[in-house]
Amino acid sequence: MSSTTGWILLTNDDGIEAPGFRLLVQALNSAGHNLVAFAPHANNSAAGMRINLGTPMELRQRQDLIEQWGLDPSLGETKLFELEGTPCDTMIVALDGGLEHAVPGIRPRLVVSGVNLGPNMSQDSYHSGTMGAAREAGLYGMPAIASSFTSFDPEGMEVSIQATVELIEVALGVLPIEPVNLRRPSVDLSAPHLTRWPVIPEHPAWENDPKAALRTAFRQGELMLNLNVPPGWFGGVSTTRLGMRWYRDAVSFNSIDGDEAATFTIGASSIDHSVVAQSDCDIVEEGKASVSCLPVWPQTHPLALDDRLLTWTLESCEGGYPAWLYD
Repeated sequence: MSSTTGWILLTNDDGIEAPGFRLLVQALNSAGHNLVAFAPHANNSAAGMRINLGTPMELRQRQDLIEQWGLDPSLGETKLFELEGTPCDTMIVALDGGLEHAVPGIRPRLVVSGVNLGPNMSQDSYHSGTMGAAREAGLYGMPAIASSFTSFDPEGMEVSIQATVELIEVALGVLPIEPVNLRRPSVDLSAPHLTRWPVIPEHPAWENDPKAALRTAFRQGELMLNLNVPPGWFGGVSTTRLGMRWYRDAVSFNSIDGDEAATFTIGASSIDHSVVAQSDCDIVEEGKASVSCLPVWPQTHPLALDDRLLTWTLESCEGGYPAWLYD
């Protein structure tokens, strides 16, 4: 089966036994996919792209979960591992030798991080461990999807699993069975989708086929997908950009008695956002699933996407998914 359908590499930031991760593994197994997971042992929410430098991290096989979760080996192979590390640690370990050590011969065609309990929109992109893991995979040349359920209550989370599986199926339609750029064996700075900054040519190299350029960017890890699914999702999907979202009264603290130090706790008591056309925040408020196409590398990096090419990521097909996902 693996030779004809390939493998999906899974991770998350809520821990390997989190409900969203279990539900996603079960759904992808039912759909017949071969899965290999390198997931954190414990909850690492809001870890961003934190990594453990110089700290030994234990990797443990968790095949006991196959029976606990009722997975069917006849539908697809499943190999589960937990790492005593962060979401980014799991991707670095997996893609920089851990996979070959633990399960020789498996080269995943796609990385999926999630499904996270809680939204990852707007400035969450800087703090999210879920998105951090997907971005780390992109740095290693892998196409990647981050997925989140926008409620902190797991009730009804199944809709986010359905939306995630649907997006995975769409993404697999433009991906080869094995990755084309894992660990970046070569770097072509003349690729049409890459920035030419500080030079801004009048006619960009991708001008004649922007959709093909975006597909190449996704396949090579320069572009990632970020999915957010609201509770009660009814099937609508929209291609979006990051919105403007604000955490209000985010810090609480106790009173100071004498010489005691104050204790501060970060956790927003309210969230609102400013309206932005075609933004993830606004689309989710409408009850639709948001699919944002995000550059992996920061601006001014040689592997950053051309800014003008990014405008084409907002073009959607009839079903609401990014148009470039279809040949």
